[in-house]
Amino acid sequence: MLSIGSLGKRTGTKVQTIRYYEQIGLMPEPGRTEGGQRRYEDVELDRLAFIRHSR
Repeated sequence: MLSIGSLGKRTGTKVQTIRYYEQIGLMPEPGRTEGGQRRYEDVELDRLAFIRHSR
């Protein structure tokens, strides 16, 4: 599982952009830890890479 920062680094996307994509529905709401941190899986990594490539 990846944090939002790790996801951003692996795809070259800013954290604010990832949050924006979640708000407008391009990215699904991620699972969260008990502390409220977002956690992403490989499916979300692939989806974000696709979105970045499509831009």
